[in-house]
Amino acid sequence: EVQLVESGGGLVQAGGSLRLSCAASGFTFEDYAIGWFRQAPGKEREGVSCINCSGGGGDTYYADSVKGRFAISSDNAKSTVHLQMDSLSPEDTAVYYCAAYLHPPGPSILLLINLWDYWGQGTQVTVSS
Repeated sequence: EVQLVESGGGLVQAGGSLRLSCAASGFTFEDYAIGWFRQAPGKEREGVSCINCSGGGGDTYYADSVKGRFAISSDNAKSTVHLQMDSLSPEDTAVYYCAAYLHPPGPSILLLINLWDYWGQGTQVTVSS
């Protein structure tokens, strides 16, 4: 059974940091891109970052809104992807989801939200001002 389980969300003050984790199981981790998405109340889900976006090699990609503040990393031995989020602002408040995409063609997959194969249940991140 495929599972993606997010953890690490919570309440933090503006300027603070959080580290999200996505634990994957039930599929060959190295064959997939792992992406982070977020959805704020009343807004559409948007891509935040991905790793292994082009299939193999561990390349990373970030949305402009988080570039320089967020860092994605992968622990292949534990089939876990982390998203380190620094300099958080209230605009980062959202439910954060991780997802997996088999044989990804490149960073453009962050825009193809409906094509991702598997999704986690999400973790709430709330940044207070």
